[in-house]
Amino acid sequence: MKTLFGDRQKCYKCYRPVISCMCKHICQVDTNTKFIILMHPKEFKKVKNGTGHFTHLALNNSELFIGVDFTNHHKINKIISTHQSFVLYPSKDAINISTTDISTSLDNKINMAIFIIDSTWSCSIKMLKKSKNLQKLEHLSFSTNKLSEFKIKQQPEEYCLSTIESTLCILEDLNRLSIENIDKNNLSNFLNPFHKMIEYQIKCIDNPLSNAVRYKPRNNY
Repeated sequence: MKTLFGDRQKCYKCYRPVISCMCKHICQVDTNTKFIILMHPKEFKKVKNGTGHFTHLALNNSELFIGVDFTNHHKINKIISTHQSFVLYPSKDAINISTTDISTSLDNKINMAIFIIDSTWSCSIKMLKKSKNLQKLEHLSFSTNKLSEFKIKQQPEEYCLSTIESTLCILEDLNRLSIENIDKNNLSNFLNPFHKMIEYQIKCIDNPLSNAVRYKPRNNY
């Protein structure tokens, strides 16, 4: 679905301009685990390089909410009350699912939910401090030797990954632990929109006029 914003046509799903829409590259994945992307308002504005939308669109069992303080958010509190919920955040007490088999501690009668914060590190800390409901949840982390492929964006540290890259690491660990049974081809294609976005942005940098959006001149009276 598409809509017009001023003189530029944008995609309703990925929120990118139609000329650079990445929806056709998204490989949708089914999971038993529910994923909730909590996007900071500042991240929502990063249409050109935000990966939170791609993550949400790729995960059929996911929801995306925009905000900073989710303490009284009805839908989020309902998810927390009906799921065994965790926050993906590398705190010192986080459970590292790359080295810990959490499947033995999961309640088979309750589905798992993983909250993923889509924001900068500093804003993520603020979101956790303000959202009292999230403070009660256990933290998850993972270990990986992968380096971010985000060539058009400098990460704060070498080990930092984008939202969609981090989610793939989690999915791979959940598959390894047999908590999920995701087709390997789907995992291999999970980063497709991310890669295509980077290719497009590099092309725009190398050829700034090739994909420029031209506006119709307006008469001033």
